[in-house]
Amino acid sequence: MDTLKRLEATIAERMNASPDTSYVAKLYSKGTSKIAQKVGEEATEVVIAAMTGINDELASESADLLFHLLVLLQAQGVSLEDVLAELDRREGLSGLDEKASRSV
Repeated sequence: MDTLKRLEATIAERMNASPDTSYVAKLYSKGTSKIAQKVGEEATEVVIAAMTGINDELASESADLLFHLLVLLQAQGVSLEDVLAELDRREGLSGLDEKASRSV
């Protein structure tokens, strides 16, 4: 978790950097829709990597997905702690029960 927390802090720091010098700032300057699109692209790449059965590729694509997800969360003002709190809330709860408890 320390790695993700450090990455979250780095992303927060780079959000207001120059888009000419920071990928995070460049992506952030394009808005939430573009960031969300990147998350979707990376998720698709994770699925493809999983289907190839090449674990190194799956690890690499998963890292890209986590990175872009953290950028999206930061852009939306949602912290990693918020996500972890939600996971803690769900701990011990059957996935089927949790899904059924959501409003439609």
